[in-house]
Amino acid sequence: MSLIENLEWRYATKKMNGKVVPQEKVEYILEAARLAPSSSGLQPYRVLVVSDPEIKEKMKPIAWDQSQILDASHILVFAAWDKYTEDKIQEVFHNTLKERGLPLDRMDDYKKRLWGMYSQLPEEWHAHHAAKQAYIAFGLAIAAAAEQKVDATPMEGFDNAALDELLGLKELGLKSAVILPLGYRDESEDWLVNMKKVRTPKEEFLLSEN
Repeated sequence: MSLIENLEWRYATKKMNGKVVPQEKVEYILEAARLAPSSSGLQPYRVLVVSDPEIKEKMKPIAWDQSQILDASHILVFAAWDKYTEDKIQEVFHNTLKERGLPLDRMDDYKKRLWGMYSQLPEEWHAHHAAKQAYIAFGLAIAAAAEQKVDATPMEGFDNAALDELLGLKELGLKSAVILPLGYRDESEDWLVNMKKVRTPKEEFLLSEN
């Protein structure tokens, strides 16, 4: 199937049946997220995979008691850096240059310009910018899930601070941005499963340059 056909197939699954997603499919989805582009290639986010029933039980009230938290096979938590630092940026560029077999000082000027800009901005901007990068990876994960015929539900409806505390994200310098339960639709219980997919009409969505 084409990407468009896969996107037409997917929807924000409201009720999952508890069936376990094969590990190879989960790994495929995660690899799509890992390969996502990000600003300056920094990848200022990480993905935490939750499948432990006890942790999911604790997550459910944090996520407004949404049933997918328990019924999903795996929950992907996209967590962004809480702020940029010179050391973090240095580490990313050092690794990139090392992997490419290039001199480690090759991008020093660019690193200085980048940190010179970021260092002048408030940490709130840092966290917001990093979260926007995480959403790019999140989008590719959704598309990869559809390709694998794995249902997924984008979720922003949760208490970020409570989830960060539960998962120990603050200690890692991370803040939860969005979560993505993975599983399989319960066609007999999901009210949305047979509903027509509705999006903004193309003639309204695409703007003219005039």
